[in-house]
Amino acid sequence: MDSKSRLAGNAPEKILSKIPGARPEDRIDAWWGLFFAVVGLVLVLVLFWPDPYRRILNFVADGILITVVVTVVSFVLVVVVGLLGGLARTARNRYLRSFISLYVEIIRGIPLLVQLIFWYYALPPAIQGLGNLLSIVALQNFAPDPVIMAIVGLTIGYGAYMTEVVRAGIQSVPKGQVEAARSLGLTYRMAMQHVVLPQAFRTILPAIGNEFITLLKDSSLVSVVAVADLTRRGREFMSMTFIPFQTWILVALLYLILTLFSARVVSWLEKKAQVGR
Repeated sequence: MDSKSRLAGNAPEKILSKIPGARPEDRIDAWWGLFFAVVGLVLVLVLFWPDPYRRILNFVADGILITVVVTVVSFVLVVVVGLLGGLARTARNRYLRSFISLYVEIIRGIPLLVQLIFWYYALPPAIQGLGNLLSIVALQNFAPDPVIMAIVGLTIGYGAYMTEVVRAGIQSVPKGQVEAARSLGLTYRMAMQHVVLPQAFRTILPAIGNEFITLLKDSSLVSVVAVADLTRRGREFMSMTFIPFQTWILVALLYLILTLFSARVVSWLEKKAQVGR
């Protein structure tokens, strides 16, 4: 192809780049409209019906913060566990592969709620019993922090699923990519870091975003282990005032706002990743 043909082929792209919003990556996500509609609905309820909606919002406001903190911290740790687990699942050491595979199969076979209850209610007595057996005062007086134990439970539970997501992403990269990288003198670690993982990340980004949104919703399960999240605060308000309908309508709308915002951010990241290809 001569230079004139190449210039002609690039002409549409140059024209689109000068038109605001013409390129797909520059277009505003239409689903932001739903997000702002839900936010507007909550504002209308709070402003025009302050009793009970403003009272509910003021009561559960600290629970919203706890929900966000637990979700974000857990997700960061889940990504770390998933990355290490995914690399181990594709490693050459069969013992390491077997160990991680055992972890994945066991954790995926136990409901998340049961896992959270185990970490908060069943593990501390075992640690205290071990402290009595070994005469270690620190273990004898072990008192679990609800938020920390909830994060541990969510991390280990979702880490198994993220491990499989990362494994699938790594295996989706053609083996020829690794072979080409090794032929250029890169070590296995460097090939994974600079060649395989960047390509795998673009492939699994939608799945990672979906895991975050699911984790955000499943964070409501931590309310059963004494974490004062949004769900628990809503339950406390309902038990105090006996107005379940308005309470859970507002709690549901607040969760919807969080999930819609997260989904839009994930969609934006996906577009950026596609453009970067």
